[in-house]
Amino acid sequence: MIHNNPSESRTLGADIRAIRKTRGITLTELGQILDRSVGWLSQVERDLSEPSITDLRDIARALDVSVSSLFRSDAPDHEQGMIVRGDARRPIGSRAAGLVEELLSPDLTDDFEMVHSTFEARAEISDPVIRPTQEVGYIVSGRLDLNIAGRTFSLAAGDSFRVRGEPFRWMNPYDEPCVAIWVIAPPVY
Repeated sequence: MIHNNPSESRTLGADIRAIRKTRGITLTELGQILDRSVGWLSQVERDLSEPSITDLRDIARALDVSVSSLFRSDAPDHEQGMIVRGDARRPIGSRAAGLVEELLSPDLTDDFEMVHSTFEARAEISDPVIRPTQEVGYIVSGRLDLNIAGRTFSLAAGDSFRVRGEPFRWMNPYDEPCVAIWVIAPPVY
């Protein structure tokens, strides 16, 4: 989807709607989870009603995202929806121990998202991740072991990979962090 007007894609409501749809959750289902009316949620998604910080915490929990990922960037108006500065990335992701993820995309309303991932030294996830996505990644620095559908690959800076809905698991058994750039479609955060 292409947004001709950058201001259309940079609102809190648009991000909430995009995440909700990616999760396959209807307004009615989210309303039931939050014990809120569909009308109120619809107004939040259309930026006609501003949720409180408590509402944002509840929405983030229901959508399995960090609260900070819902906060707007501090980018100047002329950069909103187009530019993400290195010191202004929004934290996102699973918040798994040893993994720090930041959104490189200006918002969550595109058909894909780009993520900056830092895998700390000696960190790993124990359970495979399975999501209905296509993902490609590029190792910027360090090394990472990636198990995709039962096959383990050792990756180094300059290597890239693809996951097409298969179960995958990452491990960084090395002494230095690994930095990777991931493109995920459709967005999951």
